[in-house]
Amino acid sequence: MLILLGIFGLLVLSTLLGSFFTVTTAQVAVVTRFGEFLCIAEPGLNWKWPFIDAVAGRISLRVNQITLTMETKTKDNVFVTIPISVQNRVRPDKVYDAYYKLSNPAAQIQSYVEQVILGHVPGMTLDEVFASQSGIALAVKQELDADMTEFGYEIVNVLVTDIVPDAKVKAAMNDINAAQRAQVAANARGEAEKILVVKKAEAEAESKALQGQGIANQRKAIIEGLQGSIEQFQKAVGDATTSEVMQLVLITQYFDTLKSIGESDKTNTLFLSHSPGSVKEISEQILQSMLVADRAKAG
Repeated sequence: MLILLGIFGLLVLSTLLGSFFTVTTAQVAVVTRFGEFLCIAEPGLNWKWPFIDAVAGRISLRVNQITLTMETKTKDNVFVTIPISVQNRVRPDKVYDAYYKLSNPAAQIQSYVEQVILGHVPGMTLDEVFASQSGIALAVKQELDADMTEFGYEIVNVLVTDIVPDAKVKAAMNDINAAQRAQVAANARGEAEKILVVKKAEAEAESKALQGQGIANQRKAIIEGLQGSIEQFQKAVGDATTSEVMQLVLITQYFDTLKSIGESDKTNTLFLSHSPGSVKEISEQILQSMLVADRAKAG
């Protein structure tokens, strides 16, 4: 009898101790009685009636992420693949709905996402899809959150992580982009070459202008020097005319020039006309230039 009583006591004690159960943090347990929903067990130590109550299941309250891949067609007939991440969690006040109303939450969330995507992307072009990536994610979150609230789920966030067009379309887009960049580069090179040509022409024009100004100043100085020489000679020889003095000065400079050319190391052979007529003709031309310069100065 004592042995039987001991065995019975152990059975009763183990049964009583087995009626206690624990629920971890960020988790709840669904307790049923004879298969009927009884209560939601909170985190910590809990107790249930032995043989009557049972823990039907446990539900995590943490944020769960479901990764989906959607394939659809845009308005301009381009097939795109859209990876989507749906972050969701069970509402603590609607654990009953989340446990009993949905048999496969991930599959049903995917169905809702497909419905929203198929309602938005086919009405947009490929460029609009790329530009409205955040807008698509927001639309999916709003509609999905409204639909899943009834089933006890909260949609924390929806992320459209990428827009992947067909490989051939992607290659064509890269070719278009490369061609556009090449066109921009060619235009930039053309503008640079144009600027160089313009600047070179401006520099040459300025150089020619300065060169002409220098020659004009040089000739003016020569004329003024000759005028001074003529005036000094006339003061020394009173009866000499301007033409005679000019011819004498030019002959002197003429022979000085020949002397300088002959003394140069680089001079080999030089043929010149030494007739008086040539010297007279040169002097007359210079004299005529001096008269024109005087008239221009007076004017």
